[in-house]
Amino acid sequence: MADTLLWSMADRTLHGDAGRFDPWALAWQPAPAPADAAPVSALDGLRHVLRGASSGVGVRRVPVGVIGPREATDAQLDLAERLGAGLGETGLQLLCGGRGGVMEAACKGNLQAGGSPIGLLPDTEWTAANPYVAIPIATGIGQARNALIARACLVLVAVGGGYGTLSEMAFGLHFDRLVLTLDRAPAVDGAIACASVGEVLERIARHLLRDGLRSVS
Repeated sequence: MADTLLWSMADRTLHGDAGRFDPWALAWQPAPAPADAAPVSALDGLRHVLRGASSGVGVRRVPVGVIGPREATDAQLDLAERLGAGLGETGLQLLCGGRGGVMEAACKGNLQAGGSPIGLLPDTEWTAANPYVAIPIATGIGQARNALIARACLVLVAVGGGYGTLSEMAFGLHFDRLVLTLDRAPAVDGAIACASVGEVLERIARHLLRDGLRSVS
């Protein structure tokens, strides 16, 4: 069954089967769609909401986590940078571990796309962050910060990875988070392997807007 998402240019609101999407509550509220509302995809609808909500309406940006190895391949770094850029262009908040490899590439793409990437560091000082982290948070708790990343994020996206990434994925699944993977990330029951950055972004959008859609794959 086709999705029914509608965007109104007149009052800059997103509408679905469950009503109007409230970008602060991140929930659907009963409301009729304006006469000018036109169909949009889940990703375009979310981008409209996060980038162009009506004046005076706040947008709450629950973070999306990007996880992966510090020793990453060139392909993984390219994917991570494009993913970070896609999150920034959509208006989604990026959170990662704040160090090198996949984390640094994702932050670079995100910052260059206008985002403000958050780095949740294992270190005791913010200066350990990679040069593209806009908001460094030094936890001083070492690898235990992996659990904090998984708990804090709406969705986790693994780009490649080893045991550290695997631990974050496991925490995410334990906390009932949507876990998506790219480029040979560890195979874990419950995680969804994606073929492209575009698929990842579309799945994130559908997950966030799920209660207003007739069907979610």
